[in-house]
Amino acid sequence: MNNPLRPVACEILDIKKESLLEYTFKVKTDIVPTHGQFLQLSIPKVGEAPISVSAYGDGWMDFTIRSVGKVTDEIFQKKVGDTLFLRGPYGNGWPFEEKFKGKNLVFITGGTGLAPVRSMLNACYEQDLAKSVTLISGFKNEDGIVFRDELDKWKNKFTTYYTLDKDKIDGWETGFVTDFVSKIDYKSFGDDYEVIIVGPPLMMKFTGIEVAKLGVPEEKIWVSFERKMSCAIGKCGHCRVDEVYVCLDGPIFNYTQAKNLID
Repeated sequence: MNNPLRPVACEILDIKKESLLEYTFKVKTDIVPTHGQFLQLSIPKVGEAPISVSAYGDGWMDFTIRSVGKVTDEIFQKKVGDTLFLRGPYGNGWPFEEKFKGKNLVFITGGTGLAPVRSMLNACYEQDLAKSVTLISGFKNEDGIVFRDELDKWKNKFTTYYTLDKDKIDGWETGFVTDFVSKIDYKSFGDDYEVIIVGPPLMMKFTGIEVAKLGVPEEKIWVSFERKMSCAIGKCGHCRVDEVYVCLDGPIFNYTQAKNLID
């Protein structure tokens, strides 16, 4: 019988610096996730951390990580050819086939909230899986911009609004993502659209409120609500909010449920 808590050793194939604080680690693995799922990355005798999959393909997977604690600090000491331990994938993932495919999709991301939707954006770009894609992507400052090459590439097919909270640089807007949600004519989509919001909790809260104010039905809004996922199989209770286990019932939630998930 397979042990769902047993990690698998995986070789690091590549390490790419994305921003001042974020790096993307490409690992060799036969694990196949779906868009929006997460895995537990671990180092023996140090600990483990839940990280969303930012891209995947035949025999590999990307994790875009910010060094913010003991485990991630240790991961950042790794080099190409070293080993990371993975277990998963966990969570429900984005309902792409059931809800998103073939529709007008609006993505609104803050900071590294771009990572959990990166694979989905690339699938839409490469395979024309959506009727249209609009991407509003905001970062605190220029040092925090991730996936620069893809942000440039996505401009070729998607309607894009790229913004920095306060910095001013060529080709970028200045302001918060909430300042730009009203630029989208949601009514032009008819009923054939979905809105995906990912970022820090406060960003998702206020963006969801602003989008709903514009007449977007709550059932058309989706978020990735990652919270203290430890065991990842619903046993430890660390990620529990009322009766919801984020690691099992999420991390992807419809806004009708997510708006009530209060820490």
